[in-house]
Amino acid sequence: MVYNRIDMRTILHCDANNFYASVECALNPGLVDKFVAVSGDPEKRHGIILAKNTAAKACGVKTGDVIWEAKRKCPQLICVPPHFDKYVEYSRRIFEVYTQYTDRVEPFGIDECWLDVTQSYRLYGSGEKIAEELRERIKREVGVTVSIGVSFTKVFAKLGSDMKKPDAVTVISPENFRKKIWGLDASEMLMVGRRTAAKLAKVGIHTIGDLANADKRVLHDLLGVNGDKLSAEARGEGSDDVRLSYETDDPKSIGHSTTLPRDVSTREEVESVVMALSEMVAARLRKHGFVGRGIAVGIKYNDLSGEGKQRVIAAVDNAVAIAREAMITIEKMYSFGEDAPIRALSVSLYDLCKDDAAVQTSMFDQNTDKEHRLGKTLDKIRGKYGFCSIRSASVLANAPLCEGLVDSDFKPFERDHTA
Repeated sequence: MVYNRIDMRTILHCDANNFYASVECALNPGLVDKFVAVSGDPEKRHGIILAKNTAAKACGVKTGDVIWEAKRKCPQLICVPPHFDKYVEYSRRIFEVYTQYTDRVEPFGIDECWLDVTQSYRLYGSGEKIAEELRERIKREVGVTVSIGVSFTKVFAKLGSDMKKPDAVTVISPENFRKKIWGLDASEMLMVGRRTAAKLAKVGIHTIGDLANADKRVLHDLLGVNGDKLSAEARGEGSDDVRLSYETDDPKSIGHSTTLPRDVSTREEVESVVMALSEMVAARLRKHGFVGRGIAVGIKYNDLSGEGKQRVIAAVDNAVAIAREAMITIEKMYSFGEDAPIRALSVSLYDLCKDDAAVQTSMFDQNTDKEHRLGKTLDKIRGKYGFCSIRSASVLANAPLCEGLVDSDFKPFERDHTA
C-alpha cells in the first residue's frame, strides 16, 4: 500500500540487520554463509554473544547467550571479537546514504535511523519506493542489509522495521495499522519494556490494540505521563519529529556499566563497585560541565535477567553523592542476601543541565561546592597520572572486583560513554 498524503508525514525506520555480525562478514568474506557471532572476552566474564548473523539466529543463538551455551545450540558457530571502530565507520557510510534523501535523519543507536521523507517524494517517489531504493543501495554500496519500516509515526515505522527481517520493507499505513499491529504483543512497541509490560498485563492490557482502546485515566494512573504517550502512540497519534541530521544535542545521560569478574551479593561488594562506577560517571559529568538531577541504576542477575530503577535527586556531579544516591536506589529493588547474585551493574545520571545553571539543591547538603571543587582537583590529578592514581577507600577494599572496570591506563578524558 502506498500513500502520499500531503497532510501526513512519511517516516522511515531503517535498521541494519545483525549489524556487528554483518560488518564482520563484509570485512571477511570467508565468513559469509557461515554461522557467525560477535562475542566478548570469556576470560573477563564478558564472554557473551553481542550479535549473531541470520544463520546463527536460525539455530537459536541469542544476544546475551554465554559462549558455551551458544555453541551448544550451534556447534559450527564461529565467534569473532568485536571491532567497534569498523562498526562506527560502516554506520557513518550508511548515514551518508540516508542524508542524500532528506536532511531529517535521526540516529537511534549505531545501526538504526529514522528518516522523515515527507518532502522528498516529489524527487524520489513514495516512501515505499524510497525505502526499496535505500535497501538496494546500502546492500550494494556498503555490503550490509537493512530492514525498513514505512509509516506515518516514528513508533509505527520502528514496528514496521521489526516485523520483517532481514532485507525487507514493511508499510504500516493509516488504513492498515489496526489490522497489522493491534494484534501484536504490547511489549513489541517502543517504550514498553519488561516491567511496563508486566504492569499493563495486571490490568488486562496484553496487545497494542488493548493499549489503544484502554481507558486513558487507567493508563495515566498506572504509568503517569508515559501512559498518556503510549495511549496516543498505539492509536497512531504520535507526533514526535525526526531531528535534523546536523542538529547536535547535549548528552541526555552520562553513565557507565560493568560485568563483574564474579557474582556479588553483599552490601560491601556492591558499594565498592557502585563507587567505582560513580567515580567514572562524575569525571564525565565534570568534563562536559554538567550536573545530573536524576539517577538510574541497572542490575543484571546471574541468570541474565535484569531490572532497573530511576528517580529524581538533588543536582550532583561528585562521586560520593552519586554513589550514595545509587545505593539508595538499589536498596529499593534489591534485598542483600535474599535476591539472586548480581552479575552486572550500571549507574547513570540523567536530566542533565549545565553546572553553572540555577538548580535546586538539598537544604540538608551544605558541601556541594566543596565536593565540586574536590572533584575538579581529582580530575587534574587523574588527567596527569591516570585514573587509578587516586582511588576511594571503598574501591580499594574490593579492588579485584573493579580491576576490569578501571585498568591503569584508562583515562575518562579520552573516551566517553554518553548517550
